[in-house]
Amino acid sequence: QVQLVESGGGSVQSGGSLRLSCAASGITFRRYCMGWFRQAPGKEREGVASLNNIGATKYADSVKGRFAISQDNAKNTLYLQMNSLKPEDTAMYFCAASKYYYACIDFDYYGQGTQVTVSS
Repeated sequence: QVQLVESGGGSVQSGGSLRLSCAASGITFRRYCMGWFRQAPGKEREGVASLNNIGATKYADSVKGRFAISQDNAKNTLYLQMNSLKPEDTAMYFCAASKYYYACIDFDYYGQGTQVTVSS
């Protein structure tokens, strides 16, 4: 059974940093693409970053240069380092996993989310 549990969210001021963590169980990272998504109130869920089985990363244009996705295979934990946070980054952030470990499409599994709030 796949389980993804996010942590690390909170409230910060504009320009601050947070590091989100996602503890994964029931999956082996090398056989999945891992990603972070977010959803703000009244908006659709959007992809933030992804990391495939060969270590290739992709980022939404809105977070490029500010966010970094990484994983610790020994701990089966995914991270999202978020720097220079802006009020528009305020959202619920979700960890996700896709069986399409190279293409990073059709994410099948999501965690329960962790809230990030950035004040101006």
